[in-house]
Amino acid sequence: MKNVFLIFALLSSFIIAQNNPEITSEEIKQHITYLASDELEGRMTGTEALYKAAEYLKDEFESFGLNPLFNGSYFQDFPFMEKLELSDKNEFVTEFVNVNSPSGRYSKLEQEFIPLSFTDNQSIECKVVFAGYGISAKDLEYDDYAGIDVKDKIVIVFRNHPDMKSPHSNFEQYSSLRYKTTNARDKGAKGIIFVNTSDKTEDPLIELRYDNAAKITGISAVQVKRSALGFIPLTDLQNQIDSTLKPKSFIVEENQLTIELSTEVNEVKGKSVNVGGIIKAANNKFPDEYLVIGAHFDHLGWGGQNSLYMGEPSIHNGADDNASGTTGLLELAEKFSSIKDKIDRDIVFIAFSGEELGLLGSSYVVNNFPLPIENNITMINMDMIGRLNDKKDLIVYGTGTSSKWKNILDDKNEYDFNLTFNDEGFGPSDHSSFYGKKVPVLFFFTGTHTDYHKPSDDTDKINATGQEKVLKFVYDVASTIVNSETRPDFISVERKDTGRMTGTRVYVGTVPDFAGEVDGYKLGGVTDGSPAAKAGLLAGDIIIKFGDKKISNIYDFTYALGNYVPGDKVKVLVIRGLEELTIEIELGSR
Repeated sequence: MKNVFLIFALLSSFIIAQNNPEITSEEIKQHITYLASDELEGRMTGTEALYKAAEYLKDEFESFGLNPLFNGSYFQDFPFMEKLELSDKNEFVTEFVNVNSPSGRYSKLEQEFIPLSFTDNQSIECKVVFAGYGISAKDLEYDDYAGIDVKDKIVIVFRNHPDMKSPHSNFEQYSSLRYKTTNARDKGAKGIIFVNTSDKTEDPLIELRYDNAAKITGISAVQVKRSALGFIPLTDLQNQIDSTLKPKSFIVEENQLTIELSTEVNEVKGKSVNVGGIIKAANNKFPDEYLVIGAHFDHLGWGGQNSLYMGEPSIHNGADDNASGTTGLLELAEKFSSIKDKIDRDIVFIAFSGEELGLLGSSYVVNNFPLPIENNITMINMDMIGRLNDKKDLIVYGTGTSSKWKNILDDKNEYDFNLTFNDEGFGPSDHSSFYGKKVPVLFFFTGTHTDYHKPSDDTDKINATGQEKVLKFVYDVASTIVNSETRPDFISVERKDTGRMTGTRVYVGTVPDFAGEVDGYKLGGVTDGSPAAKAGLLAGDIIIKFGDKKISNIYDFTYALGNYVPGDKVKVLVIRGLEELTIEIELGSR
């Protein structure tokens, strides 16, 4: 009889646990252990391993009783730019023409030259100009293009800048390859050739790697080894420029030199997935409104792009970034599903991929949402919540996006967290995509660490007990919001960052849409009260010209800002739907 009673007691406890599941450190550790396992190979966006993780999330959502979010499916596929590939049409030929012995030199692709990731695809044959470092800097009274006509020519420029020996040199802001390419194009050049400076004794070629922005249209861009440019005394010229900080540009006329240049870099499209489920509120008190809780489940795979690890390719398991937030999503989904008769609004749970590549999944979601996005009362985001320290430091972003947030957060802080509030709604995680749609947001984060974006971000570093407390706090906050009698108000918060390149604190107030693969700078949003908003710019607008500068991507836009000061009025050419509009913006300041 005693044994029968014991079995009955154990069975009753199991049933109670199933009907009222709790958020526990044991379950947190179990989920993270799988999501951050070598089996999932770092969950790189679009890979088979990521889809395996997506199946795991789908199975968990289904077991909790969540309904599929996306038209009868838990999955929402979306396209993305997976990689770049070189075609067989890339050529670099130097032609020396004189009366007696015309000759040419063909350079070998990926051995002596390589197109850059942002090059336009075109074939050109042009005269050549040596243009030093390719820098035009009014504030430094330095211009490699002064007195030199490069229209319809190819320019040869050094990488880096002439003041490399000085730490924190002001030339640094002009040293990027994209800036130099845009500058050359704006000067009228059809092509640009980069060469390493003499300190690079092995003369390595740049790796072809997508940098999350569109190509620079209208100009071919390549890197060439110094040995292929023996007709120019590169070392002597570099020494002269570096020692004097004065340009030494000239038209290359030796033997009537021309260069034939063909560049073709093709974008290979991939497919990735978001995973979503919804809990329907049993009492249906606010049938049209819903809360979103989200986290990204992708990471860096075997490293490469965005990795901070300098060693050989290794699996980046991303236990904190962001198996921790994904686990939080599962724990909260399970908890809320057990009390759906006690919530006043539906709750949507979404695991995003493509976050590490530029918020791709969340950007796609908000533009293809299965429910009216205007009925989304709040988005709660969790990214890196697994490393709570001994001081219990918990950072919450978005605290200025509703007047209710700080009172709720303080009131529900029964866990003695040392809370740090950041009012901004835009930021480096998926809540930013929702805030761009005027949804109040909260983003929970336990802070960065030395394992960030390295293979060492592994399960053994997770503070599961600390994460349990964080998730119980998030649960309390979310419960308050989902059951509030009135939906939270939305407040637009002015951004602190300017997106500027130079020291001039020019402010526009635009927010990029990193998933917008267009020829131009597509806006994900504009900050209320900003110069952009006052001028009438809207989310979805594509800026194609800023003043007299052509804009092909966000980098072009950033570089164009460097030519202006606060108070300047600039005419901006914008594509809005099928229309092309000219809008004047009066630039602000910080």
